[in-house]
Amino acid sequence: MHYLNISFTHKNSNLDIREKLSYADDKDKHACLQALLKSEYIAGAILISTCNRMEIMANCTDISVATKHIFAHLSKRAELEEEKLKEHADIFDDSTAIHHLFSVAASLDSMVLGETQIVGQLKDAFRFSYDNNYCGKKLARAMKNAFVCAAKVRNTTEISSKPVSMASVSVSKLKSLVSDLKGKKALVIGVGEMSEITAKHLITAGVDVYITNRTEHKAEKLALECCTKTVPFSQLPTLVNEFEILFTATSSPIPIITDEIVKPCSFERYWFDLALPRDIECREDVKIHSFVIDDLTAIVDDNLEFRENAAREAHGIIGRGVVEFFDWLSAQDIEPTIKEIYQKANSAAQKEAERAVQKNYIPKEYAQEAQKMCEQALKTFLHDITANIRSGSEDFKSELINGAMSSLMKQKVSKN
Repeated sequence: MHYLNISFTHKNSNLDIREKLSYADDKDKHACLQALLKSEYIAGAILISTCNRMEIMANCTDISVATKHIFAHLSKRAELEEEKLKEHADIFDDSTAIHHLFSVAASLDSMVLGETQIVGQLKDAFRFSYDNNYCGKKLARAMKNAFVCAAKVRNTTEISSKPVSMASVSVSKLKSLVSDLKGKKALVIGVGEMSEITAKHLITAGVDVYITNRTEHKAEKLALECCTKTVPFSQLPTLVNEFEILFTATSSPIPIITDEIVKPCSFERYWFDLALPRDIECREDVKIHSFVIDDLTAIVDDNLEFRENAAREAHGIIGRGVVEFFDWLSAQDIEPTIKEIYQKANSAAQKEAERAVQKNYIPKEYAQEAQKMCEQALKTFLHDITANIRSGSEDFKSELINGAMSSLMKQKVSKN
């Protein structure tokens, strides 16, 4: 069984491509994973779709065939040629796939190095796949080890000591454009984690924040948590022309702000579209300063030097985590063989106890005790042997040990 990761991120793909490959709702995610698992060569898959990345993590029996199947599906989804997609994708397999997964979980592959939002996004993606039976034990173990490794990175390095998210980066950008935010009015559209973080940063900066969302009670819940106010989503055509500051991060599959509702205004407006697919699609206006996710990389770079030192330490933790994971994987490969050894030993003990009764070596009423004595003797004898087999599977290729043990166990003892 192999591990495979096909990754589209801010590092290798522009916003247009990532937008076409995004999966905003559960229905689309179900359809994608079901399509991937139609291949007999793919045993399990997890779909990760965020504003900065779209990745498929899979375990498969044939990397080449599985890769071809995945790209065929993505090509149909994005309405782009497979070769064009391959030009932008990063493809990882086996140890490099696990290393990449651990790096993503530890936020070393994020646009904002050290941000913690990705861990929650990965957990949501894993939970969705696992709860719906799209991934099994080995893929689940890889994800769980990734979370453990990410926790070690956070707890032993300073990579997240100054947590930064895309939301906080966008507010920092706003601060660089507007000298005094106190008393300014801002509209936050959406109620997800990105919107919540944005609202809290704006409130801290003294901004008068209003929240709107298609589902009104969700907007009211977030407003209550942030101690702010709501406005009806139905008034969006009016609201976009009244607020100086606008942040939007919804899961809408189509733009919610278009030319039809945008009117000329006498004041400067600052719009931040943190959604993927994008929420805003309208022509340029000299009085509208509009920013999308890819526009915010400059602020990210300002924090790079501090985080690079911590990142070097984090890579060491990840490297050890990958080794530990494959040690576990090798041990799992050898366990069925060890189990078979003990099953054959117990079967031999039972036969010898029965033979002893038949030959009148022991009374029939002692047959059970005789069998237990034989089993215990064999268990004691096999203990050190199986311990050495487990240890050897960590140092050498487990398939070689498995092959040797299977061959030995198939040999029939010749009778003199």
